[in-house]
Amino acid sequence: MTRLLLALTAALVAAGAAQAQHAPAWPYSGLETRTVKALSEQQIADLRAGRGMGLALPAELNGYPGPVHVLELGERLGPSAEQRAHVEELHAAMKAETIPLGERLIAQETDLDRQFATKSVTPASLQAATADIGVSQGALRGAHLRYHLSTLEVLSPEQIRRYGELRGYGGSHGHHGSGHN
Repeated sequence: MTRLLLALTAALVAAGAAQAQHAPAWPYSGLETRTVKALSEQQIADLRAGRGMGLALPAELNGYPGPVHVLELGERLGPSAEQRAHVEELHAAMKAETIPLGERLIAQETDLDRQFATKSVTPASLQAATADIGVSQGALRGAHLRYHLSTLEVLSPEQIRRYGELRGYGGSHGHHGSGHN
C-alpha cells in the first residue's frame, strides 16, 4: 500500500512538473525588452506606414469601405478609371495625414516610457503625457474613420455590397450610404 501511495505521489508530482513547464508565462514577460514598452514592433511599423491597425473597424464592419482595401480588391470591384483615381487620391491623402500622426504617437509613447525608465515621471508629467497621447490616438483614429467615410461616397451601392462580400462579411453589411459613380 505504501509503495502504491508513493508511486501515485511521484506520478502526480511528475505530471505537475510537466504541466508547469508548459504553463503560460506571465502576460507581460518579455515585453520589458521592447524599444517602446507600450508598442510592439509591429505596431510601430504599422504606425510608421500609416496602416489602420483596426482603428476604423466601426466604419469597416458597418459598410464603409476603406481606401486601402478598395485598392487591394482592384478590378474585382469594377471601378471606373475615375473612381480608381479618386480612391488613390484618398489613400495618398490618408497616408500623408496618418504617418505624421503615427510618428507623433510613437514619440509620445517613447517619452512616457523614458519618464518611467528614468524615474522622472511625476503626477503632472504623467497627466500631460497621457492627455497628449489621447489626443494623438483620437486624431489618428478619426483620420482613418474619415477616409472610410470619404471612400463610401466614391463607390456605387453595388460596389459597396460587393466589397462586403469580397471582404467576407456575412449578412447585412450595415449602412450602404448614397455612393455614386
